Amino acid sequence: MVRRAEETPGFPWRQQRAGDHVVDIFDEVEEDLRAERAQQLLKRYGGLIVAVLVVIVAGVAGWEGWRWYQARQDAAAAVEFLTAMNLATPTAAGATSAANRTVAIAAFGQIAKSGPEGYATLARLRDAALKADAGDLPGATVLWDQVAADGSADPLLRDLATLSWAQHYIDTGDPGLLEGRLKVLASPDNPWRTLAEEQLALLDLRQGKTDQAKTTLRRLAQDVTAPNGVRGRASGLLSRLGG
Repeated sequence: MVRRAEETPGFPWRQQRAGDHVVDIFDEVEEDLRAERAQQLLKRYGGLIVAVLVVIVAGVAGWEGWRWYQARQDAAAAVEFLTAMNLATPTAAGATSAANRTVAIAAFGQIAKSGPEGYATLARLRDAALKADAGDLPGATVLWDQVAADGSADPLLRDLATLSWAQHYIDTGDPGLLEGRLKVLASPDNPWRTLAEEQLALLDLRQGKTDQAKTTLRRLAQDVTAPNGVRGRASGLLSRLGG
């Protein structure tokens, strides 16, 4: 009896290849279906996909453009600020000339109005210091209050504005108001703590609270975390007060 080739023991590869051929056909059909579905989706949503890609690219380009613009603005403000600082720098005699002070005040005022946020805050503080040195304490107070009340400003600079105000009013300002603001700055975690405590000691002396002032001054004189200037002034004042 003659056997068919596919039944012949010597030809098992015929059955394997037939099976492979069937699998290949199904794979091809599935790939065709996927390609057809992809084409249909592309026809249906192609415009939307392109629009999304355009928006993404435009967004990235816009962000990079904004960063470039901001960097350029910051660089320009830095130059203006340093120029004003040079004008405000005291001469060898230890004072800023009236002419330079006037120009510097105007420059800082312009930066405060139109400069980037950080430089605007620094400009207000420097402007206030110049006005205070020139005897315009009310004008300086307006600027210190602006910085202290500016919620977008760095807390460190806001507290510096309050401290600067207190230093200029320590001899004449309302004791209750001064004490209230300085005690906030004298909290243990505040970077201006030792300077605020120094002002509180001066305020105590002004009100005749000598013993309380001495206690604060002793603490400052022994505080290794305090700036050398604060420790030195505290020690000197203690000596004049008899320890």
